[in-house]
Amino acid sequence: MFKIELILPRVLKSFLDETGAIAIFTGRFFRELFRPRFEFNEMLRQCYFIGVKSLPLVLATAFIMGMVLTIQSRPTLVSFGAESRLPQMVAVSLIREIAPVITALICAGKIGSGIGAELGSMKVTEQIDAMEVSGTNPYKYLVVTRVVATTLMIPLLALMSDAVGVWASYLGANIKGDMSWSLYITRAFEYVFFADIYPAVFKTFLFGFAIGIVGCYKGMNSQKGTEGVGQSANSAVVVASLMVFIIDLLVVQITDVFGMIN
Repeated sequence: MFKIELILPRVLKSFLDETGAIAIFTGRFFRELFRPRFEFNEMLRQCYFIGVKSLPLVLATAFIMGMVLTIQSRPTLVSFGAESRLPQMVAVSLIREIAPVITALICAGKIGSGIGAELGSMKVTEQIDAMEVSGTNPYKYLVVTRVVATTLMIPLLALMSDAVGVWASYLGANIKGDMSWSLYITRAFEYVFFADIYPAVFKTFLFGFAIGIVGCYKGMNSQKGTEGVGQSANSAVVVASLMVFIIDLLVVQITDVFGMIN
């Protein structure tokens, strides 16, 4: 008990210190974002690596999600005589929650770790210090471009994930059934409204921003040589994934409150 009482204050202090450091890091991002010179070429390059390079993994996962969700849900709906509701159920589930969150988690693992490892290796090999000596703003060139790229690309990846997931659901529904594409789409989007799409898209921007900030923060503050690079990459994945769940919980609660008001 005595050891636990000694450890808890240190853990709490470390958590608060980390939270404060990330908040300061985020504040600097907004200061640098609107300050010339803008690194458009580097931002576009990061959009390519973050968006296009992650697309195959995201789409493959979305395809599997849509098909598995359909196949697993169909027997239950059949037992209740509600098989005709399968397209609506899958479409609403994918668009509202499953596709945005799973896409963000995949990006937290792939992109967050990549950014953390890349910037961490630059930090320990003193490349960032060399950029400062040469007159280049490393924060603006390395951090701002990557955070903006993740903020823009993850919503696009989530939308593509929605589309592929719905298409895979159609294929899954036709394994033991026979439904035309036009009928399936009509039923799928019968109960999908703008109020379902807007919160889902909005939170993907927050997911992308959080993943970019956490990955860059962990990389820029990497220490202990090559060992620290691995620790930064691992920590970036863990913290970014946790941030995805926290943001998702907050957005769901906020949209629920506004839904109750309306």
